[in-house]
Amino acid sequence: MRIYAFDFDGTLTTRDTFVEFIRFVRGDKEALLGFLRFSLLLILMKLGVYPNGKCKRQVFTHFFKNMPVSTFDDYCQRFARERSALLRQKGVEAIRQAQAEGSKVVVVSASPVNWVQPFLPDVEVIGTQIEVMNDKLTGRFASRNCYGEEKVRRLLERFPERNTYELIAYGDSKGDHQLLDAADEGYYKPFRR
Repeated sequence: MRIYAFDFDGTLTTRDTFVEFIRFVRGDKEALLGFLRFSLLLILMKLGVYPNGKCKRQVFTHFFKNMPVSTFDDYCQRFARERSALLRQKGVEAIRQAQAEGSKVVVVSASPVNWVQPFLPDVEVIGTQIEVMNDKLTGRFASRNCYGEEKVRRLLERFPERNTYELIAYGDSKGDHQLLDAADEGYYKPFRR
């Protein structure tokens, strides 16, 4: 059996959807002001000094805390419909080819499942889970940020008998290196030509 594991942001998309989704929901001006507020943390995160998941959670909280989950999910559906051009066509073709050969396909993403799934409704998505209480987003995550080693852990949790399948993985950033290293075949920055 073969399992194809695709990163989402940057691998299957042309841009980081975390930033694009915030711009889509809040507009450019409010997004810019919010990112300016967290600019020091974002720089420290890029330098590897501040944890990726912690920074992401603080930004997510700022923009989405107390939003009704139904409103959030509506935005996610609209985002996928209206920004479908973010998908790299060669990546989508690779997914369809893997499905046609009867292989299991999964997207493993640090982005919340809520907005990744609508882009690829017939593909299983393993991603960051958002926390909801009383039908509203708390601004926290219900799971660890699905980044780096967490991608491998979550994939092995879903498909535990590693010796029973061949793993082919695709990624484009330092958050994907562990996944690519754990794969039988790893492809870095594919679908760009």
